[in-house]
Formats: sequence, structure tokens, C-alpha cells
Amino acid sequence: MAGPDVRLTAWVHGHVQGVGFRWWMRSRALELGLTGYASNQADGRVLVVAQGSRPDCERLLALLEGGAAPGHVVTVVADWSAAGEPLRGFVEK
Repeated sequence: MAGPDVRLTAWVHGHVQGVGFRWWMRSRALELGLTGYASNQADGRVLVVAQGSRPDCERLLALLEGGAAPGHVVTVVADWSAAGEPLRGFVEK
């Protein structure tokens, strides 16, 4: 039996805007069955909020940190919490 859903909030630092990063992130999240969003921030970071099973969110985090993302990820600061309000789909903001 699967555990309760979790929320991964990840701040992605590096050259991650204007390189297809949010589209790539959306595709990976949907493949994993996660909901949430990827949003460009004014300071050049991308905020990723993903909600679903802990193992699937961990897989997404591993993809973020694994070097296959478009652009150049320098670091990812991740925070885990209980799932919040339901999110529908996975969108680029």
C-alpha cells in the first residue's frame, strides 16, 4: 500500500530560464503521474512544486539533480512537506 502523498518544493539554481527547462520538467512530471507546476522566478531560478507519491517525487528530484535537464543546473534546494491543496495537471507558469 502506498503512503500518503507528499509535496516537493524545489528551487532550481543555474541557467534554467529560456532553455526549455519548464517544458522538460512538465514532461518528466507528467510521465511520473505528478501534479504541480514549474515557474520562472525574477531572480533567474525556477520554482518546481510537485505533488504525488514520495517515490515518484524522489525520482523527479533525481532527474533535476542528474544533469539531463536543459540548461545548466548548479544546485537544487529541496523541501518536503505533506501534500497541500489538490493540484490539477502539471503546468508551466
